[in-house]
Amino acid sequence: MFKSVQDVLNSCRDSLTLTKEGIQITDVLGFREKVIDRLVYTSVFHQEKELVEVCQYIIFELAKKLGIFPASIYEFYKGMARNEYGGFSVPAINIRGLTYDVGRTLFRVAKERKVGAFILEIARSEIGYTKQQPDEYTTVLLGAAVKEGYRGPVFIQGDHFQINARKYKENKEEEIESLESLVREAIAAEFYNIDIDTSTLVDIEKDTLQEQQKLNFELTAEFIKIIRNIQPEDIAVAIGGEIGEIGMKNSTVEELRAYMDGLLRILKKDNLETPGLSKIAVQTGTRHGGVVLPNGSIAKVKIDFDTLKRLSRVAREKYNLAGAVQHGASTLPEEVFDLFPKTETCEIHLATGFQNIIYDNPLLSRDFREKVYNYLSEEFGDERKKDETDDQFFYKTRKRGFGPFKKEWWDLPQEVKDSIMGELKLRFELLFKKLRVEGTKNLIESKTKPPVLPTKIPDALHRILPV
Repeated sequence: MFKSVQDVLNSCRDSLTLTKEGIQITDVLGFREKVIDRLVYTSVFHQEKELVEVCQYIIFELAKKLGIFPASIYEFYKGMARNEYGGFSVPAINIRGLTYDVGRTLFRVAKERKVGAFILEIARSEIGYTKQQPDEYTTVLLGAAVKEGYRGPVFIQGDHFQINARKYKENKEEEIESLESLVREAIAAEFYNIDIDTSTLVDIEKDTLQEQQKLNFELTAEFIKIIRNIQPEDIAVAIGGEIGEIGMKNSTVEELRAYMDGLLRILKKDNLETPGLSKIAVQTGTRHGGVVLPNGSIAKVKIDFDTLKRLSRVAREKYNLAGAVQHGASTLPEEVFDLFPKTETCEIHLATGFQNIIYDNPLLSRDFREKVYNYLSEEFGDERKKDETDDQFFYKTRKRGFGPFKKEWWDLPQEVKDSIMGELKLRFELLFKKLRVEGTKNLIESKTKPPVLPTKIPDALHRILPV
């Protein structure tokens, strides 16, 4: 890690010129080889706030100088809603651990395959158990793009920005305020894509679909208004909604209509001129992380692709959305991924499958894995069901092993990380091919304008920089 702000400036001297007016790059290759890794590492693990802010500032500003910028996928999805193009499904990839290395691998594959249509996301729950705040997540991913020489828009998304039903019941104002605070923090960190998930409040005991979805669409409307009021000028944040909690019963076209009609009535009544939703998440048979059997294998899941196709079509034709969003897809068998573009699914969310590749790598030290598992047993053992095997319990809880051991994951021996990234590279290549997003780079860039948002120079840097 860098030791001080002056240490950063000394290391950047041969590749960057920093003044109060901004940053000029003089040696891109030298910066990639000698500086960016240390900047990213320091921004994540140093305890001194001022030094972290300086590292983040340099990464943000330099990325933009090199044509790498956080962006909204809103305009691209508008074109999809108008049927101007299609035949592909956009992968949205959650990175829970080894974020810099995974990000580098992703950008490398995207660059090789000319992929522009992909999203990097993190859920509200993941921010907590992986210990990755929004500003850190954006910083690390922009740093990864700089390292790999990637250029173009980077779609960073808040996934499942979710209302906790139990906390809402106990104190709804406090829970709404908590989620609003996260939304504000995310947008400040240049998350310009946010999925609001209030489907946890759907009450299937109510008599009509309108009544069942009422709290869901009312709160979605409230958060649309919040987001539109705080988003930067000239940026329309791409917002997603959700009609059915993932892992519960399958969604229906009638539920989609009840939700969207109720939402649009509220937005119209409030004279909200800015856009509403870009997409809608539905439930068609998957469960986050898949269902693990007693022997540790993943149960086969049957997705209702006919329903998924109908939902996507109605979302597009009646409500001008890009289509339906499929969650919980990363543990599905390879052969089904070809079907998502055919059913006009606009977006696929992928997370646990990548986590499995990391944890199950044969070069990962048994001692380290057992250290993580012992922690999980001590901290979460009271959540273990009586009939759960070790395989089932650890599969369910090991996502919580990334945050407490984040530095140890980052500091794994290079040969172990190389092995993990080699397997992830093959997985990303397969997903990009099957979801048919290869060659979407030029299309994405034609639909995405780089925002002009200079980052404020941190006080610690401003004090010592020349004019």
